[in-house]
Amino acid sequence: MFPKSTINQPTSLHNRMTRIVSGGLMIVLCVFASGCHDGPLYGLKQVNPYYVMREWKRDKTLGVTDHERRIELQSLANQIGDMNAKDQAFWATHLGKIMNNDPSPEMRRLSVLAASELKTPNAIALIERGLDDENLKVQMEACRSLGKRPEPEAAQMLASVLGTTPEPDVKNSAIAALGKHKGNISVDSLRLILEDQNPATTYLAMNSLRGVMGKDYGNDPKQWIAAIDQQRIPAGGAVPGSPAGPTGSDDQLRYAERNERQIR
Repeated sequence: MFPKSTINQPTSLHNRMTRIVSGGLMIVLCVFASGCHDGPLYGLKQVNPYYVMREWKRDKTLGVTDHERRIELQSLANQIGDMNAKDQAFWATHLGKIMNNDPSPEMRRLSVLAASELKTPNAIALIERGLDDENLKVQMEACRSLGKRPEPEAAQMLASVLGTTPEPDVKNSAIAALGKHKGNISVDSLRLILEDQNPATTYLAMNSLRGVMGKDYGNDPKQWIAAIDQQRIPAGGAVPGSPAGPTGSDDQLRYAERNERQIR
């Protein structure tokens, strides 16, 4: 006689295998029913190299694949800054069409990246389109691109993003980009961020202010706020906003700009 446990072992193993197979079938059925991304077979396409390659070859017979388009656009972004004005103007028009019509967020993001290297007058307008894109990655790329631009409008756009976007990742991208722009717009915008309750956000703001101001007041937001506010006080202790100092002085211009933004 064999022990009872030995006799039942094959049956137990059979039951376990049955449960495993049943569970696998349930997963497949869920994949079929989900219909996400690329249809009910999306999950199988990702795990079956043969299926992916067969689809790739089928796409090749129809024209340029998305993968090839992405590589070409990345290459364009790397080269467009060295092109002559005529070629840049030609590609700027093409980039605008991609940003307006292409359904791929990655293609739109790369278009913004390429636009950041343009020297044409409409470059800043192309990047601005990225700020209004529905995809967060495109918005973040637009913020990074504005950090590269020399136009005064770039800092103004980034400051506007800080005041309007509800997305933390987009806000952080704008904070980092403002660190590459000198001037009162960056200081004033980042000064407001120092009052944020998120430590990671205030840390980014302090790091950007180091680049803008060329000074380091430590890692306490309150110290930065005090230092910035102290610089706002003109010689003679006049109240901010008063016409202290000679006409056209830096202090007077600073307060005029701030009052104008408050009125807006």
